Amino acid sequence: MVDIDTLISLSVKLGTILKSKNKKIAFAESCTGGLLSSLITEVPGSSEYFDRGFVTYSNESKMEILGVTKEVIERYGAVSYECAKAMVEGLRRISKCDVCVAITGIAGPTGGTPDKPVGLVFMSFSIDGNVYIEKHIFKGTRREIRLSTVEFVFNFLIKNLNT
Repeated sequence: MVDIDTLISLSVKLGTILKSKNKKIAFAESCTGGLLSSLITEVPGSSEYFDRGFVTYSNESKMEILGVTKEVIERYGAVSYECAKAMVEGLRRISKCDVCVAITGIAGPTGGTPDKPVGLVFMSFSIDGNVYIEKHIFKGTRREIRLSTVEFVFNFLIKNLNT
């Protein structure tokens, strides 16, 4: 299992890249509950690249803050490719940041179904207007799923911003 110190190291690395490229980042978090925002702000000077973070845990907050439509929630569910895409597009629209990340998933231990098991997470990224959506099923406890999600996000951004 990944530990907090490893995640802070990844946060430092990501921050260095964002600073060097003069890019701003924003987050919309559901199942991670602000963990991503918390870890990015562990780094002194993160205000140079971290613009804002929203915890859009409820369906209502996804709709009110990010503009996810009721139709998307009802038709596909809050934990879906379509919802993750709408979340990141809404975040990009309201933040105007170069890099946006939106996360929605089922951290458990309850709430899973055969079609959408505990550990299912959709992570959506907007990098300079290009949208990428990743679907993963992470194993472990609620805490492990949340930490694994943040680790994946940091590594994805480091890899894709470092090209």
